[in-house]
Amino acid sequence: MFIAMNRFQVKKGAETAFETVWATRESYLGGMPGFIEFHLLKGPEAEDHTLYSSHTSWVDKAAFEAWTRSEEFRRAHARADNRTGESLYLGHPKFEGFEVIQSERKAAAA
Repeated sequence: MFIAMNRFQVKKGAETAFETVWATRESYLGGMPGFIEFHLLKGPEAEDHTLYSSHTSWVDKAAFEAWTRSEEFRRAHARADNRTGESLYLGHPKFEGFEVIQSERKAAAA
């Protein structure tokens, strides 16, 4: 399994606009071979920003890389901006990709 994450430092006061961009987007992920799941995570607040992370799980790194080269990826990211024109971020999003080495799940309830 491969996990792809982008970390966003969202400016204070821009959290609602950022969440709206994500809530109203067309992701196209569901139709991609190898896609497992997506999460948008809200993290800790700092003095000047709130940390968010987008988190996708894929069957393997090759499936994720195929997504990044796809027409669906280009369409999904063509509208990923903020319509007000002002940046919602401090700096650029930071990508982090991880190969899953070990997993553990709760056993099914009896």
